Amino acid sequence: MARPRTLIAAVAAASLSLATLAAAAPAAVADPPGAVVTRAALDPALVHGRGATVPFLEQEAENAATNGTILGPSRDAYDIAAEASGRTAVKLLPGQYVEFTLPAAANAITVRYSIPDAPTGGGLTAKLGVTAGAETTSLPMTSQYSYLYNLYPFTNDPNAGVLHPDWWITECACVPGPDYQVTTPFRPMKFYDEERLLLGQTHPAGQKVRLTAPEGVAWTVIDLMDSQLVAPSPAPKGKIANVVKYGADPSGRTSSADAFDRAIAAARASGATVWLPPGRFRVDRHIIVDDVSIQGAGSWFTTVFGRQVTLSTPAPDGSVHTGVGFYGKDAAAGGSTNVHLSGFAIVGDVRERVDTDQVNAVGGAFHDSSFSGLYVHHTKAGFWFDGPMSNVTVADNQVADTIADGLNFHIGVTDSVVRNNVVRNTGDDGLAMWAESLGGTTQTNARNVFDHNTVQTPTLANGIAVYGGTDNTVSGNLVADTIREGSALHAGSRFGAHPFAGTLTFQDNTTVRAGTFELNWKIGLGSLWIYALEGSISGIRVVGDHYLDSTYNAVLLVADWPVKDQYTISGVSFRDIHVDGTGTSVLSARVAGVATFQNVDARNVGAVGINNCGSFHFTPAGSEFSVGDLGGNDGGGTTGPWMASWELPNTITCDDRPPVVAPPAPSPW
Repeated sequence: MARPRTLIAAVAAASLSLATLAAAAPAAVADPPGAVVTRAALDPALVHGRGATVPFLEQEAENAATNGTILGPSRDAYDIAAEASGRTAVKLLPGQYVEFTLPAAANAITVRYSIPDAPTGGGLTAKLGVTAGAETTSLPMTSQYSYLYNLYPFTNDPNAGVLHPDWWITECACVPGPDYQVTTPFRPMKFYDEERLLLGQTHPAGQKVRLTAPEGVAWTVIDLMDSQLVAPSPAPKGKIANVVKYGADPSGRTSSADAFDRAIAAARASGATVWLPPGRFRVDRHIIVDDVSIQGAGSWFTTVFGRQVTLSTPAPDGSVHTGVGFYGKDAAAGGSTNVHLSGFAIVGDVRERVDTDQVNAVGGAFHDSSFSGLYVHHTKAGFWFDGPMSNVTVADNQVADTIADGLNFHIGVTDSVVRNNVVRNTGDDGLAMWAESLGGTTQTNARNVFDHNTVQTPTLANGIAVYGGTDNTVSGNLVADTIREGSALHAGSRFGAHPFAGTLTFQDNTTVRAGTFELNWKIGLGSLWIYALEGSISGIRVVGDHYLDSTYNAVLLVADWPVKDQYTISGVSFRDIHVDGTGTSVLSARVAGVATFQNVDARNVGAVGINNCGSFHFTPAGSEFSVGDLGGNDGGGTTGPWMASWELPNTITCDDRPPVVAPPAPSPW
């Protein structure tokens, strides 16, 4: 997203939501020859009705014409192909190209790419050549926001030794001590970034768009290109407070922060909407918002950006930096109410992970508020809400290339909805509900819904994670390509969260190429991972999910080894599930407890259907984990039916680390 470009003068503003833009773009009856459109690198028919409705058409570089080299597929951590959508990308040497065919008329593209880091860290910059018909332009690229190394919370220095010499290191299977030397760069990750480009004209379906690698860097990797027709939007209606009239600088040369404050104050006094016209507005600090609506001309045209600023003394919340962001009042002060932000981009300058920093695009506490049509780039988290707070809607946004989470409902968030958002290349969980009991707070997360979102390529942790809470729902989402130490869908009793209560529902989600290798356990995680670390878990309902091409297991239920005799996972039900391809099993149970299965159909299962280790006591009575067969559980793999009769109700079938068999690509059921 980074830096918007000037579009033809006739286009003054963009639509304010993904859904509106999608409706504005013409739907191609059939792809022109050479145009292969995918969703999460799959045939769109395989994920129909799942994930966000988007305004763009995705095309993978490996499906385009090229004289470069195809990388992958790979699912190994710290590998550039493994972090690509679909686990495959195209590497270009200087002068080489990838050429896409537009599947529909378009005047804008987004390119996901990677270029090398600087030898000592800090990144490089270069310009990618773009040719669309007779139009020739360039797209700026940078690796200044990419490349994290080492152990959590990571470093930007590719030559650094072990950050925590007292931690267990998988590479040596030891706690190495201060003199241990790792091969550098140690654990490189987060290779990719993306950039948006408004073209000078609208190009028709079938037009070729060639991306040519520059001479200034050793190589360029292209993962994908999104194309779309950015539509004009009408001028703002009703009473407005234009930030330019209050001193804001749309050229971005001088700070507009104080002008934003003045416009917000005037709008609150008069009942107007704050209007952000087309332009780039520099804001290097938080803008506090309460009882106000702020509307931009569309995220392709209005950008609020800022550099990261080091504070002279740490803030009371522990932040050592500040930067651009729109913040509600602190929850201790009651939070903010009736805040509505829409139709602009928020671009940060966050290049390192500092967990105490509040350098998120949107933060604080809100009630009865909404956030829509925003494009968030290069911030710490996209949306980080510290409750208690209630009745918030986050819809039709795009979040890309953050250092931490895409969105986190943190502490006592209730009756709120996250719907139809696209989240790509986060440095931690894509979407999370974290019901932390910080300071003994009694209010838990409750009755929240994550619905029809698309989450792709989180470089660490999970696509969608729920840590404690009551009666929450994760439905209709599409989650693809989890990369390191996480799953597509996760429920965890961990991180000091309130216990799960009521029913946690996972319904009608699709995951693809999900589940990663857990470095410390040295086992594969599931596409759905339920984890009892700080307490027992019960009351999870899974209905209608599709688990496609799971790298290891479709489902992993596990208790951490030190607490395996204290905590259980029970009352978990699975119904109407499709499992198409697993590297190992449909179910891996490494915990005491019980789960029931009904109408769970599986095929292309790489190992025994149920890997039942229980709590590893191997008693004569069988496993401590019981599998309830409610009927209709069909299909399997080379070892036979996945729910074999001899595995019920609690037969021990434990293979601690079964060999991984790569399944064939998913296909229509």
